[in-house]
Amino acid sequence: MLKMIGQRLMTTIPSIIGVIIVTFLLTRVLPGDTAAYFAGPAASPQAIAEIRGKLGLDQPLPVQFVSYVTALLKGDLGQSLTTGQPVTRDIAARLPASAELTLAGLLLAMAVALPLGVLAAVKQGSWIDHLCRIVATAGVSLPVFFTGLLLVYVFYFLLGWSPAPLGRLDVFASEPPGVTGFLLIDMLLARDLEGFRAAFSQLILPAVTLAIFSLAPITRMTRASMLAVLGADFVRTARASGLTNSKVIGTYAFRNAMLPVVTTLGMVFSFLLGANVLVEKVFAWPGIGSYAVEALIASDYAPIQGFVLTMAVMYVALNLMIDVLYGVIDPRVRLEG
Repeated sequence: MLKMIGQRLMTTIPSIIGVIIVTFLLTRVLPGDTAAYFAGPAASPQAIAEIRGKLGLDQPLPVQFVSYVTALLKGDLGQSLTTGQPVTRDIAARLPASAELTLAGLLLAMAVALPLGVLAAVKQGSWIDHLCRIVATAGVSLPVFFTGLLLVYVFYFLLGWSPAPLGRLDVFASEPPGVTGFLLIDMLLARDLEGFRAAFSQLILPAVTLAIFSLAPITRMTRASMLAVLGADFVRTARASGLTNSKVIGTYAFRNAMLPVVTTLGMVFSFLLGANVLVEKVFAWPGIGSYAVEALIASDYAPIQGFVLTMAVMYVALNLMIDVLYGVIDPRVRLEG
């Protein structure tokens, strides 16, 4: 297992280097002038040129790239011009909010999609199978920002069941001491049940929005994988041996069907990190996605580069975790490694 993990890590180094190079070049060709944006509309060309020189934007691209990589090796992602804070500090403060929202959406989607996919495979052609197809089609067809706006309109504006979509907490609740950065966990650690209820109520709609977005691929992959496993020889042998249907499906079929599902979960989690950008803007969620959008509007290079690099590292770590789960689910993966 350790040898397999080491091999996977070695293959990710070129990917990270490629992300650094491509991100640096793309931020330099974005429309807009950072110096002109922060100098203001009434600034003279001399003032804009002076700001450009202070930011180092008047240097050739190779010189800027060497300076960026040198600072990156020291753990310095640069300074955000929009917030005036180091990018590392901004990302560390906002990343838990995005992670909490993404995990909540993924767990909610798994709680619905996995049982639905298994039932659709076991009872192929029944109304549950048709419901699975409808859910999958609806999840793919609805854009994530439209789903979020629709949920806000129905549950906040029309019914009044949900609080205003204005961040992680309403104005009447106070934040607990920051321990993990995950608001729900910190509320429980502080034994603030009222604050936990307020934070949970703010989390429901954006989490449901992400869950609807991710239901389709998880449900379809679970159904297809279970159908393939249920037709295998070892499942027929288990049935012929007199094992109960629940034993065959829960112990033998489901575990063997989990490998492609785990791969799909990793891909869906990556998609959700990207979809977070739109969901955070709809619900005013103070996460890393809205932080990157604000920096993009201001042509602020450092936060954009830090955001992309952070997403790339998280994606690599997620794929490594999937490889480890492969070894846990299927011992043959460890032997091949």
